Amino acid sequence: MAYKISDECISCGACAGECPVGAISEGASHYEIDADACLDCGACAATCPTGAIEA
Repeated sequence: MAYKISDECISCGACAGECPVGAISEGASHYEIDADACLDCGACAATCPTGAIEA
């Protein structure tokens, strides 16, 4: 199951730089994860300063 970014996201971009497959991009209101590309590695969740990323 892919990770998801909640509305707690402050659009800092820290997660996008950590994703090894580039599955994270800036969306309309906050960053979003492409579920088809996500490897479930958790690198993004570990770097999120607000804890907005969950499995």
